[in-house]
Amino acid sequence: MTASQIIEEIERLPSREKAEVLSALLRSQARKRKLSPEELVALADQMVGTNDPEQADRLEKEILAGFYGD
Repeated sequence: MTASQIIEEIERLPSREKAEVLSALLRSQARKRKLSPEELVALADQMVGTNDPEQADRLEKEILAGFYGD
């Protein structure tokens, strides 16, 4: 499967599942780097848009780690 095919499949997912995929990808990357402003905004949008308190907490931790490069 190519990257383009994977992206197409992800785009077909419901919003909540897309957020889970993004979260998993971000967690899998080394946290030694800071996230770009665009990446931080994407995570913040997901955090604001969720009704799941646990997911909001996970996203908040990802935002903080990405902001500080931790």
